[in-house]
Amino acid sequence: MIIDIPSSRDKVLFTPGPLTTSLTVKQAMLRDAGSWHFEFNAKVKAIREKLLQLASVTREQGYECVLLQGSGTFGVESVFSTAVPDGGKVLVVSNGAYGERMMAMLKCLRIDFDAYRTGEDTPPDPAEIAARLEADAGISHVAVVHCETTTGIVNPIEAIGQVVRRAGRSYIVDAMSSFGAMPIDFEACGIDFLISSANKCIEGVPGFSLVIAKREPLLANESATRCLSMDLAAQLRGFEKNGQFRYSPPTHSLLAFEQALKELDMEGGIEGRAKRYQRNHEVLIEGMRKLGFTSYLDAGVQSYLITSFHFPNDPAFTFDAFYRNLSDRGMIIYPGKISQVDLFRIGSIGRIFESDVRALLGAIRGALDDMGIQL
Repeated sequence: MIIDIPSSRDKVLFTPGPLTTSLTVKQAMLRDAGSWHFEFNAKVKAIREKLLQLASVTREQGYECVLLQGSGTFGVESVFSTAVPDGGKVLVVSNGAYGERMMAMLKCLRIDFDAYRTGEDTPPDPAEIAARLEADAGISHVAVVHCETTTGIVNPIEAIGQVVRRAGRSYIVDAMSSFGAMPIDFEACGIDFLISSANKCIEGVPGFSLVIAKREPLLANESATRCLSMDLAAQLRGFEKNGQFRYSPPTHSLLAFEQALKELDMEGGIEGRAKRYQRNHEVLIEGMRKLGFTSYLDAGVQSYLITSFHFPNDPAFTFDAFYRNLSDRGMIIYPGKISQVDLFRIGSIGRIFESDVRALLGAIRGALDDMGIQL
């Protein structure tokens, strides 16, 4: 009988998330916590306060932080469900799969929307957004993805936010893959709602999403929300009433996140983490070019969080074989997510370092040799 013995180390995740986490973050989950116990509620309160600090906003400025069970997608849908009033309309700015997912949510929620699409390698034009807002007074909200992990493109959320503010509309930013690793100036951007996830650049584990929002627009529609479990206004009221989640919280994920926040501070906060991720990206780009790969995006719009690369121009190359070869070497990458071009994606985020990226580059060289690929 063959016994599958687990290795002493997990495979390294070069992905957009969930990500490789530290041993100490994993160890934080080796405890149980009472979901209504005052000690656990104190931890939840401290996490919410710390997230406001990370965003460089305060309650005195009118901001709140609400945590919600589920992935980042749950958080985005909860904002639409809670914040868009009956008769409201959302302008969705899309250049990738996650902008398209916003539209799928709005369809399910029966919320009117308009789509402003650009190519998946092309940032949106703030002037076009301004023109659409001027032409359609019915648009109440504008929604955009900051770093569209379909490709790794960075969208100009500050320039868009200034247009939205001048037009007097509400602004929703999906910062799933950027919050915690890219500086975001809430006031300069005019952000009303920002959504991110526990298992991205703060390097926690999956289990909940987080929403940092202006209190007034968050509560403006609380009497007519569309969903019970995703009612952000009710969740905020619950935290204010007794410090508790309304429904069973992801206790172990929150314990892990508490540790992840400590490790973010130890690294120097957002600035320190960004420095490591930027170095990972620089080493990756340089090494992949030396191997003969071409990145998909122009450098001016490329994030340092995730990078898309073209398939080799060799009929012997198949992504499945390439992926499995790297997996056998302890490295996990991601397939592409666009249909027009054959791409694969490599993340520079999570608990990985320059040495891990160099090890990946060596594994890629070995995989190409095994497959007989010439670049």
